[in-house]
Amino acid sequence: MIEFVVDMENLPGRLAALTEALAAFEVNIEALTAYGTDGEGAVRLIVDDAPTTRRVLDEAALQYRELTVLTATLQHRPGELARLTRAIADAGVNIDAIYVMRANADGVELAIAVDEPDAALPELEVLGGVSVD
Repeated sequence: MIEFVVDMENLPGRLAALTEALAAFEVNIEALTAYGTDGEGAVRLIVDDAPTTRRVLDEAALQYRELTVLTATLQHRPGELARLTRAIADAGVNIDAIYVMRANADGVELAIAVDEPDAALPELEVLGGVSVD
């Protein structure tokens, strides 16, 4: 799974234009966070079609970067996120973003963007329920 981090001006309509462009090419946004400060904004998104998203972002001349995202399914109980984040930290890996993809009584599916997925994956596999998409 790929996360796109898009840098853009924090102005009315910029997020709307981005999401409209993706929708026009039938790209489904699976997770998104957006924030802005001092006229600058960042949109972090996970989509179902990375190649088309690249094309849309390139055609719009937007600056972006891509990060590999790991997925993990945790039991829905206290301490599970702490256990997961400690394993990542102990591997010397930095977490850039975490998304809750789905949550219910059976568990919580997370998408985790890290700076070194290859270093994080063995640690996470020990915990179980972790994969790279």
